[in-house]
Amino acid sequence: VWWFGGGTDITPSYIDKDDMKHFHGMYKEVCDKHDPEFYPKFKKWADEYFRITHRGETRGLGGIFSDDMNDRKPEELLAFYTDCVNSVKESYIPIVEKHKDDEFTPEQKQWQGIRRGRYAEFNLIYDRGTIFGLKQALNTERILMSLPLEARWEYDFQIQPGTPEADIMDAFQNPREWV
Repeated sequence: VWWFGGGTDITPSYIDKDDMKHFHGMYKEVCDKHDPEFYPKFKKWADEYFRITHRGETRGLGGIFSDDMNDRKPEELLAFYTDCVNSVKESYIPIVEKHKDDEFTPEQKQWQGIRRGRYAEFNLIYDRGTIFGLKQALNTERILMSLPLEARWEYDFQIQPGTPEADIMDAFQNPREWV
């Protein structure tokens, strides 16, 4: 038995539409190179997979995800997944470079901590790769090293309507099409 699978998503604290078009556009380009049906299929799959069910929201603004793929030749799938892995740097680093010197307020840092908490929740409760690694009794730190160094949980945290936080929360609750 053999199969391929994997995924990537982007988990910003605030929406920058150009960043989302860049990130999703890169993966649409990779998918389209292999099969024009891949991007819509894998984007929908990511929106479903990266959902934090108990909160009714996603951990980020989507990406692509697939699993149990064995519907074509292994060489074809290996080429696709290799292209996906090789696109991580080009899809993500320009966004980091663009924002690495952005200034932020204490309130924005608080919001970032809350979103990082959501990331940790997803990984510890739902992520199949994390759960698989922990059940195999592999090196725990190696499995958990993708968690953020800092995260927050605040009881009854309320988002103010009309704010950038409300806008991105709407996108977490109602996945959008970026390309």
